[in-house]
Amino acid sequence: MSALVVAVVGPTATGKSDLGLELALALGGEVVNADALQLYRGMDVGTAKLRPDERRGVPHHLLDVLDPTEDATVADYQARARAALADVDSRGRRAVAVGGSGLYVRALLDRMEFPGTDPDVRAALEERVEREGSRRLHEELAAADPVAAAGIGPRNARRIVRALEVIALTGRPYSSSLPQHVYEVPAVQIGLDCDRAVLDERIERRTDRMWEQGLIEEVRALLDHGIGRTAARAVGYAQAIDALEGRCTPDEARAATTAGTRRLARKQMGWFGRDPRVHWLDARDPHLVERALELVARADAGTLDPAPGGPQARRTLGS
Repeated sequence: MSALVVAVVGPTATGKSDLGLELALALGGEVVNADALQLYRGMDVGTAKLRPDERRGVPHHLLDVLDPTEDATVADYQARARAALADVDSRGRRAVAVGGSGLYVRALLDRMEFPGTDPDVRAALEERVEREGSRRLHEELAAADPVAAAGIGPRNARRIVRALEVIALTGRPYSSSLPQHVYEVPAVQIGLDCDRAVLDERIERRTDRMWEQGLIEEVRALLDHGIGRTAARAVGYAQAIDALEGRCTPDEARAATTAGTRRLARKQMGWFGRDPRVHWLDARDPHLVERALELVARADAGTLDPAPGGPQARRTLGS
């Protein structure tokens, strides 16, 4: 890459898409999506995807590239995203990666191995999840690879299955295949931080907007045309499906979406907070764009500390 990739990261509802757009406009750049759910066509309201008329002429890559019936994979994303970076760079433009999917950001920027798969091993593990529950397999993962288990929630059946599959196939801990904090694609990461109470309010307003903008109708259309397991389990979509299928009321689904999004935000901050290379800015700063551009300029000049310190450098969330 001839220029550092600018990556805007952090928890949901902090304004990453807006900042990424402003940076792309200021830097002559193009946005590369790093949000797993925004890869899907037809999943717009529930992912807060910028509409084409909101993108202000800035090209956006890796939006709407998967059908909702498909399961997104990190390996596939890495190949697509690296190709997008090369395309943007070949035209003398600046790539601005934007997203809160931590593993996807790491796959885009860092060296990351992708061990093979075995359909029979995976099917057997998935059958055990159905029979024994994900918590039982998480306990098994904790015994085999405590590092991996600590980073995977006991209800995240898909990642638990993948970790146990890799262990079975390679004989090595799953965590040994995860990326280190070393760039393969030179970048500067800008993290958006926000006071916890303020972020909770933003999340509640965001959920309200999604309902007002037609999340239930969007999910009904997805169900009519088919929706895969990954899409159906996403926060907001899972709750809307429960409402449509009579397992809860619309008001209960809305409240569950807000609660689930708050939990997601905590997980995202935990993930990005462990990366010492992230430069944190206050999402509420009225001079946010100027401060972000200053970080980029200093990174370009080689005067920016490449590892400002990780969690202790955050100023608000979780403090």
